[in-house]
Amino acid sequence: MLLAATAGLVAGTALAVFYGISGVAGNKDTAACTASRESLAKLQPLVKGEIAALVISDEPRPLPDLAFLDGEGQPKKLSDFRGRMVALNLWATWCAPCREEMPAFDKLQGEMQDRPFDVVAVSIDSGGPEKPMAFLKEIGVTHLPLYTDAKSEVFRSLKSIGRAMGLPTTLLIDEAGCEIGYLPGPADWASDDAKGLIEAALPKS
Repeated sequence: MLLAATAGLVAGTALAVFYGISGVAGNKDTAACTASRESLAKLQPLVKGEIAALVISDEPRPLPDLAFLDGEGQPKKLSDFRGRMVALNLWATWCAPCREEMPAFDKLQGEMQDRPFDVVAVSIDSGGPEKPMAFLKEIGVTHLPLYTDAKSEVFRSLKSIGRAMGLPTTLLIDEAGCEIGYLPGPADWASDDAKGLIEAALPKS
């Protein structure tokens, strides 16, 4: 019993340090989270239907400044999207559910193109960008830029904080780079359920 209690104390302390003042895993680029618990709680009634599996964060949580490449092989970071809400999706061409939900992400991005919102779909296919690029072209994607992470570093970073255990995985991230919620598995992101929640979570001007 004492051993279990001690282990729980150590785990709790580690979590507190992880999300501590110094930022996630000591990342100095991590922005302070300004959203309130109340604002996140207001989103909970909108978690239904096609996005019923979405887990809304119980409090604003900073995320590491995840790094990946764009379609031209140029480095990008999550912080490049500050000031805009982001749906960060991890996918791969060998993942059947990922392939099935990609058209919905493309449609969502097209319908939200005049809003402060971006779908950042990061392929973790190994090798170069040719395979994911060919797939997006094959399905007629017109609104989604290509992002890649051939070393799966983004996946490993999110797995280390319990936010990526398989593919696909989608995180909703606010304009300060902080987690709104995450959805493990596929969803219809072009559905009215998804768009209603996203609209409610968009940055307020």
